[in-house]
Amino acid sequence: MTRGRVLILVGVAIALAACAGHKPRRDAGPSSASGPRSGRLPAETARPQSERYSQNDDNGPAAPPIDVSKIPEPVPKDEPRSRYGNKETYSVLGQTYRVLSDGSGYVERGIASWYGNKFHGYMTSSFEPYDMYAFTAAHKTLPLPSYARVTNLDNGKSVVVRVNDRGPFHENRIIDLSYAAAVKIGVWPKGTGLVEVRAIDPAHPDAPLPATRTAAVPAALPRAAAPAREVAVQAPAPVSAPAPDSGGAPRIYLQLGAFGERGNAERAAASAARAGLDHVDIQSIAVAGRTVHRVRVGPLADVDAADALTARIEKLGLGAPRVAIEH
Repeated sequence: MTRGRVLILVGVAIALAACAGHKPRRDAGPSSASGPRSGRLPAETARPQSERYSQNDDNGPAAPPIDVSKIPEPVPKDEPRSRYGNKETYSVLGQTYRVLSDGSGYVERGIASWYGNKFHGYMTSSFEPYDMYAFTAAHKTLPLPSYARVTNLDNGKSVVVRVNDRGPFHENRIIDLSYAAAVKIGVWPKGTGLVEVRAIDPAHPDAPLPATRTAAVPAALPRAAAPAREVAVQAPAPVSAPAPDSGGAPRIYLQLGAFGERGNAERAAASAARAGLDHVDIQSIAVAGRTVHRVRVGPLADVDAADALTARIEKLGLGAPRVAIEH
């Protein structure tokens, strides 16, 4: 299903379409895209969304899938910030996002999707042509370009990607992988996968991560229309020190809120239960020297169940929940 993406230009947010989940279909052939000439924008960015691409639905190339073992992973290196796609804040579909000043210490667990043939050859948010056969990714808040290691929590496979695009702007997705990266870690052709995204410092690519870390700033600023509430951690939900694989399958929860006061968390949990939500609990964790009480629903069976429950929670007026993954 096609989802919303955005090509961020200087002072202008231009919507692109991304995919939250895909199934392989017949290859429609590579798309052509013109590059910037004499300061002019590529032709596709001046067209309405419905006319921008040569095909309506996204897909990978014709079977069989590519041999990703022959594709070299990008080597992290210091690069200047892209002229495009690094505006301090930007808004998409009514949600405002704040771009990280750098990726140091960033780690987040959540749901990954991928995008492929529909966007192949068209411009990314950093104004580079998208190549579905390279190990790249789209992210809402990491600087462009930057590097990250993405690990599939279901099978332990990982890949280093160069982040050069914005998205995905589908609810509950934290990263959009290129087709090649999705194949590399087993997200293709399933469509989605539970992953951990860890930013890489090019100066110290093999340095161990700190014992406890959170994203430097919220990935998404609170929606203006959302009801006021005490939220100790907005998003992404903090991830404790990288734990070794316990051997069990990752579990999906939806986080309704994170509170500094236990009483506030209990009231939020009681409100969710009165609204008809099952399996609501409170998890208390240490974040930056203080205790945070997270109100969660779950564990859930799979990504489809998380998406369906997210829509239900929003209709109940309980706000937009955040995906939390335990492994």
